[in-house]
Amino acid sequence: MSSKPRIVDDQLWSLVEPLLPKWPERSPGPRPVDDRRCLRGVLFVLYTGITWQQLPMELGFGSGQTCWRRLGRWREAGVFEALHQRLLAELNAAGQIDWSLRLRGRLPREGEKGGDATGPSPVDRGRTGSKHHVICDGKGTPFTVITTAANVNDVTQALALVDGIPPVAGRPGRPRSRPDTLLGHKAYDSNPLRRELRNRRIQPVISRKGSTNIQGLGTLRYVVEQTFALLHQFKRLAVRWERRPDLHEALASLACALICWRRLRHR
Repeated sequence: MSSKPRIVDDQLWSLVEPLLPKWPERSPGPRPVDDRRCLRGVLFVLYTGITWQQLPMELGFGSGQTCWRRLGRWREAGVFEALHQRLLAELNAAGQIDWSLRLRGRLPREGEKGGDATGPSPVDRGRTGSKHHVICDGKGTPFTVITTAANVNDVTQALALVDGIPPVAGRPGRPRSRPDTLLGHKAYDSNPLRRELRNRRIQPVISRKGSTNIQGLGTLRYVVEQTFALLHQFKRLAVRWERRPDLHEALASLACALICWRRLRHR
C-alpha cells in the first residue's frame, strides 16, 4: 500500500481481485464503476475519515454512495476477512506470528453517530458509544476485532475473540487457530474464562484482581496499545461514524489486512 490513501498498487490488487464477487456477464443499464477504483474510494474514506458524501468525485473513484454500496457487496462476500486470513497465512509462513496472544478492549474517541452496537459510555453516561475489542499476537498483529456497545465488559468478549480467530495456514499440517497462551490484564480475571480456555487447550495467563500483576505482563499493555494505535490511524475507525455495525466491522477487517500487508512488505 502506498503512503497515498487513494493508491492500490499492483501487488495488493493481485491479492484482492480474485476475492471479489463477479459481475453478471450481461446486465441491464450502464456498466458498474470499476472495482479497483471503488476500492481506492473505500480506502480514501477509511484513511481520511471523511463521510461518504464528501468523497470528491474529481478523484475518479465514483460517488461516495457507489463506494458505500460496493463496500456492502464486498462485506456480504467476505472479501476483507478472506484477504486478512490470506495475509496472516503469509506472515505465519515467514515465521512472523507469535502465538502467545493478547486481548484488550478500548473506547474510540467521542463523536459517534449511534446505531446498533452502541450504549452508554462508562466515562460519560450522557453519551452513547462503541468499544473495540481486539486480540493480537505477541508482536501486535491483529487477529480479530469485535465492536460492541461502550458499556460491555471486556471479559464477556474474550471467548468470542478467541473463537473468532480465523484458521491460519502457512505451515505444514492443518491451519492453526488456537494460540499457545492467552495473556490478559485484570479486567479478564474470571475463573470460568480460565476454565473455558483450558478446555480449548489454551494456557491462560491472566492477572487476578487485588494481586500484583503476573511478571512479564508489563509488555501486554504496550503491545495491545500499539495494535490499537495502528487500527486507529485509519480515521474512519478512530471515530465510529458507520451506523451499520456490519460495515464498520468490514472496514475493521480491511484495516487488519492492511496492517498485515505492511508487515509483509517491511519484514
